Parts: sequence; C-alpha cells; structure tokens
Amino acid sequence: MKSEARNTKFETNSKFQTWPSGGGRGALLRFICLLVFAAVGFLVAYGLTKFPWSSKPGEAPPGMVWIPGGEFLMGCEDPRSCLCGGPDAMNDARPIHRVYVDGFWMDKTEVTNEQFAKFVEATNYVTIAERTPRAEDFPNAPPENLVAGSTVFTPTPGPVPLNNHYRWWRYQKGANWRHPNGPDSDIRGQENVPVVHIAYDDALAFCKWAGKRLPTEAEWEFAARGGLEQKLYAWGDELKPDGKWMANIYQGKFPVQGGDTGEDGFAGIAPVAQYPANAYGLHDVAGNVWEWCSDWYRPDYYETLARPAKQLEIPKVLKARLILPSRKNASESTGADPSSAPTSTAHATWSAPAAKER
Repeated sequence: MKSEARNTKFETNSKFQTWPSGGGRGALLRFICLLVFAAVGFLVAYGLTKFPWSSKPGEAPPGMVWIPGGEFLMGCEDPRSCLCGGPDAMNDARPIHRVYVDGFWMDKTEVTNEQFAKFVEATNYVTIAERTPRAEDFPNAPPENLVAGSTVFTPTPGPVPLNNHYRWWRYQKGANWRHPNGPDSDIRGQENVPVVHIAYDDALAFCKWAGKRLPTEAEWEFAARGGLEQKLYAWGDELKPDGKWMANIYQGKFPVQGGDTGEDGFAGIAPVAQYPANAYGLHDVAGNVWEWCSDWYRPDYYETLARPAKQLEIPKVLKARLILPSRKNASESTGADPSSAPTSTAHATWSAPAAKER
C-alpha cells in the first residue's frame, strides 16, 4: 500500500520518464518550461507583474486601503524649474533609483485630531510638545527658554528671502496638538483636521497603540505615486487638470501675512479627504501637512546606493501615515532629521501606513 501510494503521488513524474531523454516531446517540454521561466523572470525584473504575497490578503481594515506593492523609480529631478517646485534643488532625492516594496495596508488619510484624542484618552499619553524640556537635553539653552511648546508657522509682514526658514517659523510657548497656534487656540470643531505638533516619538506611541506602524520612505513614496511613474504630482504632470484643484497648497506670496489666498478652498490646513484620492485610494499625499516616515534622514543616502561598495546600513525613518505592521508641500514629503526628531511643528502629522505585516 505504501509503495502504491508513493507511485500515485508521483504519477506525473513517472509518465515523464517514459518519454525519450533526448529530442521528441521531452526536449520540447523542457524548452517550453525554459521559455516560461524566462518570461516570468523578465516580467518580475521590470515590475510588470507582482509576487503572490503582494496580492490583497482579504477585507480592508477600517479606514485603510491595500497598496499592492511592486517596483518604481524612487526620487525626483531638480524641481526648481517646476511650478510649486520651491527654491531647493533637492540633491538628496537623487540619483533616481529603482526600488521594490511588498504590499501593505495603509490609512486613507492623515491621522486626525479625533483619532489622536481617542489615543490620548485611552493611554493618558503626553506629547513631546506638552513636556517641559530638560536642561541636560539642551545644555546651551537659557533656562527661560526651557518651556513646553512647539514651532508655529508665523507669516511675515512683507516679502523676505527664502533662504532662512527661521524668518517664518518661531517657537511658541504652549503650542501643542490641543493648541495648534498657542495657548489661546484650540481644536474645537476641527475633529477631522490632521493632528499636528506630533514628534517622532509621539507618532511611534500612537502606532503601537493602534497596532500599526509608520511606513518606510520607499513605501510612502510608492503609495503616494499611486502607480504613476515619474510624474510631478500624484495625479499627473498638470497642477490643475481641467482647472480643478487636486490638493491643499499655498497660493499667493509666501510667507507673507495673508499670502495664502485659499483659492483651492482652504487657507491654512484643511480637513482630511477634501480632494480626490490617488489611484490607490489615498488622500492628501500632496499638500496639507508634512507626514512622518520611519527612516532616519541622511542627505547622501541615495548617493550611497549608487556606489559599487557595500550598501550603507541606515536605521529606518518615519513619515506619519500609519501602516499595519508584517504621509504642506505640493510635491514632496519631509524626512526626519535625527537632530530634530524630538521636536514637533504646526505642520507635522502622520498618516499611518497602517499596513499590517503578514
């Protein structure tokens, strides 16, 4: 019985053995198999097909969409000649290189004030901006400056050179996620607005509580592109297709008081999901607020990837849209500089690529 079972199991192989070892159907079969393997290898190598583990694993968790994974060209050309390109050459985004990411679940929007409030209520968490800075962490700071607060965007009375961001950012005592512009402000009626003044550690704490994680920079960029290759925006190369605003960006003279005219429907930060989603179903991957990623920032990292020497090991960075463990610039997101990781700003939030790891 055992011998019979074994023969039954390998019946197909035994049939192959009856064919001639050279020429005839055996040779033809081997040739066809080689063609199939070569075709699959070609498709995988050029990102034209995906591995089985990148397929959608089931029903979407609440508020999340499946990002199928695959290959894409990561990085961008010098944006200074482009509309909304800004004054920075962005040398740290080159050379453009091909990257593969596995599939993952990702939050459709940035994390909102309402979502973060539920986390704080459940855990009694106190954000970095709400804690008094310690002298040992800032040994050169005057004692009077060691007060809880955060950095707030402060429009200037008139035009200023754009080579020093301290002209329009200031440290505000009492500014935090509950009081975005300082102690005299609050978030009543802004439940659906992205939470801001979130530092790296704050984002990690929320992710842990939510059972999610931050996306890597590669995951975030892949998801934000929505399947498009080397386009200026998440929706294509035209800022306003058919005259329609696709994101909440700054219109007018930056950073002048009253400079943001709000032609796109909002002056300042907008509630989430006010503009069309990209092809993957993600909102606000361009504009509105900065988002954390899990990678640490290093200005020459892309450059090291192009060198023939062994790839440099870099700790992971944060961009805050949550993913389940296994996103106000028009065309870019901001990586985290290790020197500033403990701080927060009025534009920093995260959308958790809440990608559950499988």
